[in-house]
Amino acid sequence: MHPVSVPQLLTELKSGALTSRQLVQSCLDRIARFNPQINAVVHVAAQTALEQADRIDARRASGQPLGILAGLPVAVKDNICVRDMPTTCGSRMLQNFIPPHSAHVIERIVAADGILLGKLNLDEFAMGSSSETSIFGPVRNPWNLQLSAGGSSGGSAAAVAAGFVPLALGSDTGGSIRQPAAFCGVTGLKPTYGRVSRYGLVAYASSLDQIGALATDAAGCALLLQAVSGHDCRDSTSLKQTTPNWSVTGGSLQGLKVGVVREHFGAGLDSEVATAVQTAVSRLQAAGADIREVSLPNSRYAIATYYLIACCEASSNLARYDGIHYGHRAAEFQDLTDLYCQSRAEGFGAEVKRRIMLGTYALSAGYYDAYYLKALKMRRRIQEDFEAAFQQVDVLAGPTAPTAAFALGSKLSDPLEMYLSDICTISTNLAGLPGISVPCGMTADGRPIGLQLQSAALQESVLLQVAASYQQAADWHLRQPALL
Repeated sequence: MHPVSVPQLLTELKSGALTSRQLVQSCLDRIARFNPQINAVVHVAAQTALEQADRIDARRASGQPLGILAGLPVAVKDNICVRDMPTTCGSRMLQNFIPPHSAHVIERIVAADGILLGKLNLDEFAMGSSSETSIFGPVRNPWNLQLSAGGSSGGSAAAVAAGFVPLALGSDTGGSIRQPAAFCGVTGLKPTYGRVSRYGLVAYASSLDQIGALATDAAGCALLLQAVSGHDCRDSTSLKQTTPNWSVTGGSLQGLKVGVVREHFGAGLDSEVATAVQTAVSRLQAAGADIREVSLPNSRYAIATYYLIACCEASSNLARYDGIHYGHRAAEFQDLTDLYCQSRAEGFGAEVKRRIMLGTYALSAGYYDAYYLKALKMRRRIQEDFEAAFQQVDVLAGPTAPTAAFALGSKLSDPLEMYLSDICTISTNLAGLPGISVPCGMTADGRPIGLQLQSAALQESVLLQVAASYQQAADWHLRQPALL
């Protein structure tokens, strides 16, 4: 299958050159062969996927109409609930949890005749940038098994890069779709906050979390976003917006204004990443785009702002995992307080504990105004920077991450260094805007590099147009790891 694009797969399915069963079996065979090395998939629903494929093939053969996914396999990050399928969040706390209901996005995928193939590995509770903290072990980058696949949706990005599935769902709280997409050489789209329902997504930071799509190219992301978008009354932040028809045509960018963010090319940006991104911007200019330099002056405060807000929300959201209402319960304890302490100590990993403690401290009496309230004020300043920028340009372009993929284990002992991996993506979540990462080059030692595009709220169509235009001019998204 890999690296066949989603539109090509749909064409072959429609013509009869390929059946859904053959496609699903191809994915299952590839997972069986390569997943022991990559560790992207943590649960495979092989039998139900094949049965679903047979039903779709029968409907297609009898001339019945099919949904827009029309028998394409989809895998799902393991913090998104699927009824009767394990949902662990990569944590001992939820190691045995099987939800009684499915997330809204899963209902939409099934309604669109997508085939659920399984669940994908991630950083524990989606808190990380390297997909190394899961109870299932680290996700390895298909381009080099000694490298991180990025995080927290590392399993989703690696699964697409390895050809395990043509489409995958991830979640993005501070760059968790876009950064792993860049590291693994695939396309990853984070929609506008509220565009996709969060019902059934295990919460990390509720004002920042957003489910999004990963695929080989922009056309695949557009199709999956089309399938899962739409209002859901079970999510109070779900937008009452009509889902557009995101038909991705690419072509000329004549008249489109693209802003290059000055602050994204400062100290800390790897020279090979800078060169690849600048070359990609030149391609956009050759396609007709008007390139301008813009500034996001408060972006230097984005890391501190994000980790205060996200950790405060995490400390609140994860308070429910107490060994009584939800999650792992300690076998030995002295009293009720000890039960809480032992259950949470055993159930959560080091990074999750770190973020809960930071958030609890920032919300505590005497510190709320100094930390959390100040972070909320800075968040508004960051939003205002974007509003001013989009008065001048239609799209912002820059690096997805300051470096290409780093070695597994190289940042685990330095949390701040790990947090800086998301320095280019975090502000998008703080402002609630859409962003996409597309492959735009390779380092000399063969590590993929990502170009990030950002737009104003609800302007995913513009992002997808620019991404598709770039992918018509460059073939980085069609390259595949030598391992495969």
